[in-house]
Amino acid sequence: MTKTIFITGASSGIGAATAKAAAAAGWHVGLFARSEDKLKKIADQIGDNATVLPGDVTKMDDLTRALDQLEQVDAVFANAGKGLNTAGSEEGDPDEWHEMIHINIMGVLYTAKAALPRLRQTKGHMVLTGSAAGRRHIKGSIYGASKWFIHGYAGNLAEEMAEWGGRCTVVAPGMVDTAFFDEAKPDKLQPEDVADAVMLAIDADPRCAVREVFLMPTQ
Repeated sequence: MTKTIFITGASSGIGAATAKAAAAAGWHVGLFARSEDKLKKIADQIGDNATVLPGDVTKMDDLTRALDQLEQVDAVFANAGKGLNTAGSEEGDPDEWHEMIHINIMGVLYTAKAALPRLRQTKGHMVLTGSAAGRRHIKGSIYGASKWFIHGYAGNLAEEMAEWGGRCTVVAPGMVDTAFFDEAKPDKLQPEDVADAVMLAIDADPRCAVREVFLMPTQ
């Protein structure tokens, strides 16, 4: 039976690139994001190996409903996230913090809680999008702190999933050329580079648990 991967934040950037890479490798892809129109465009590019699953990652019911539409779930890529327009603690915007934390942290927790019963059935794989910002201290970076949580949680989740044969990986890229930034950064990592890292982890032999993939641009 064809394996299936469920991807949050699948409408653009890293999520869309990973969906295309997984489909090219023979996986069925469940595309989850708020923008149904964007998801449909990605699905049209992929073809029959894609299922459009619109929803909000901060709503547990949306995630559960989406996962229930898939016959089986062999891997989940908790990729949805956002940054901040204003950096720092003193100058930062608490409303922005609230939105970011609900997507970057609660969205990942909701995704894991909704997906783990399905992954347990297949001894499946959870992949989380971390960041180089979650591996070092950056002056005033609330976003970076949210990624520190992801790195810690990924390790703890890996231990939890190992009890029943599941695997968990955090993929930690440096700067990636996505719509996250206002200006193009062609000399930095491309979304396809991160997608390759995800595929490296989920395609590893079952005896091998890839716990972290850390990638940085050469420039």
